[in-house]
Amino acid sequence: MADQGDDQDRKATLDAFAEAVNMTPGRLEKWLETDESKSVGQSTGGGDGESVGHASGRRIVELLRTKKADLSDDDVAHMRKVVGYVHRHVKQRPAGDVTDTPWRHSLMNWGHDPLA
Repeated sequence: MADQGDDQDRKATLDAFAEAVNMTPGRLEKWLETDESKSVGQSTGGGDGESVGHASGRRIVELLRTKKADLSDDDVAHMRKVVGYVHRHVKQRPAGDVTDTPWRHSLMNWGHDPLA
């Protein structure tokens, strides 16, 4: 039986994820197909040239399309990672117009559009 604290942690993570990820699965999926999306972030090291954020974006699309009851502990752990990334990165906002910047593009790979 799940510990009540675990249930509260899970709910807090799902709520924080819903707040941090402000792009719909369809919009994120479309964004991930763009050259701008593919041009930012650190390589996963897998030799395919895909960035960590781009790979995360693909997983976020899957998570957004998964019923809450069907989310695994691993899914929730990834959601926690997404929340942490978005919160840290938002604090690093550069000055000026960020519309077409690597900073925004990177955040969008993680499902957060700071201009939305």
